[in-house]
Amino acid sequence: MIRIALVVGSTRPGRRGTAVARWVLDTAATHPAVAGGRAVLDLLDVADFQLPLLDEPVPAAFGAYTRPHTRRWAAAVAAFDAFVFVTPEYNHSFPAALKNALDYLYAEWQDKAAGFVGYGTSGGTRAVEQLRQVMGELRIADVPTQVALSMFADFTFTDPTDPTQPGTCTPAPHHADALSRMLEEIIAWSAALAPLRAQAQPLPA
Repeated sequence: MIRIALVVGSTRPGRRGTAVARWVLDTAATHPAVAGGRAVLDLLDVADFQLPLLDEPVPAAFGAYTRPHTRRWAAAVAAFDAFVFVTPEYNHSFPAALKNALDYLYAEWQDKAAGFVGYGTSGGTRAVEQLRQVMGELRIADVPTQVALSMFADFTFTDPTDPTQPGTCTPAPHHADALSRMLEEIIAWSAALAPLRAQAQPLPA
């Protein structure tokens, strides 16, 4: 079974990432691989780990984690074979909280596949563009298909003038098709990378 983490990258109060993640989980549940037990998608919310700005004295590449919050985050990430990153776009990039969470670890990310669900006024496309550069350095194989949700077309708000309202994620049907293709790619690439993960050195306790 391929274990896929749905990583919610925004920690902002009132974030819309929770609504997006709910849509991803509900839609992915009907995917044949998930429904048939070949893959499972579980939530991995950066906000739940309350990571401070990177405070490890040794670079992550050495794997010498000293902080309890780092070890907890490392254990959570290590348990998965692949990732779907849910990210908004902030000022042409992805959230600082997500970058911080990525920078905390190194070996735990490697030889795994990843896809992206972006959202924002431009569909989060520029945030995903920058995330792809980070994936390369972390040795994560990012798949080409992505989901780009528009704040104008793919969300429903009871009061569109209220910027604090999370709203409901109501994507057009073609986004579900893109998510399905992305999951197929993630599952295939993750399976192909399994021998590399098996050869990896055991992670530090």
